[in-house]
Amino acid sequence: MILDDIKKANIEALKAKNSNARAVYGVVMTKAMLETVKKREKNEELTDADMVAILQKTIKELTDEQDSYKKVGNTEQANLIEQQKNTIAVFLPKMMSDEEIEKVISSLDDKSIPTVMKHFKQNYAGKVDMSRVSQVLKSKF
Repeated sequence: MILDDIKKANIEALKAKNSNARAVYGVVMTKAMLETVKKREKNEELTDADMVAILQKTIKELTDEQDSYKKVGNTEQANLIEQQKNTIAVFLPKMMSDEEIEKVISSLDDKSIPTVMKHFKQNYAGKVDMSRVSQVLKSKF
């Protein structure tokens, strides 16, 4: 599971005294724990798809923060954030290419937007950027 891999990487970062990596691992693990609590209230377990969503959201937040530092000219902090993004991006699964998305859409009987988006959300959560699915669907079908 992705969370277990992150915990192992956190221990390695601790041993290597890598405070930048430890900081971002701490953020991700905290978000995972909060999500676990929410899931337990519904008698559900934290899944890898949930972890992918947490990682993607964290990377988006870091990108926004990095842009703010770049605007004020703090390149040192922006570089640290770039390292943090790269540190956790390793745990994300490989995203589907436009060709793979197109192939899946072609195999569907109903190519209406709601049906296609629902299919990708249910079967490919965390492995595909939903905005890419929408763009491919609108441009090819």
